[in-house]
Amino acid sequence: VQLQASGGGLVQAGGSLRLSCAASGFSYAYYSMGWFRQAPGKEREGVACISARDGSTYYGDSVWGRFTISSDNAKNTVYLQMNSLKPEDTAVYYCVGDSQLGPNWVCHHGRFRGQGTQVTVSS
Repeated sequence: VQLQASGGGLVQAGGSLRLSCAASGFSYAYYSMGWFRQAPGKEREGVACISARDGSTYYGDSVWGRFTISSDNAKNTVYLQMNSLKPEDTAVYYCVGDSQLGPNWVCHHGRFRGQGTQVTVSS
């Protein structure tokens, strides 16, 4: 299983970023994919995940209404559109995937993850 994340960076509060995660080495259509994040000194936080099988989604409470997750099954790629970014969104974002259960579980417990990408939101 390989997950290649890209798209992080520095943005001002209120701005937008889009993260991408290209997956390979497994049957993407049977997985749930998405993102969790971790800020220094804080626990892992599930951000958003989506089932490639049926399109069902999970969003963390703190990103609801601001972030949108989508999946392009033809490209084995998941995207996270992040709008109205806040300084508290600053963290390392990790792409995560798993075939177990659904998006909610994968966001919090998924076994496979890619390298992190830093997202920094300045005030």
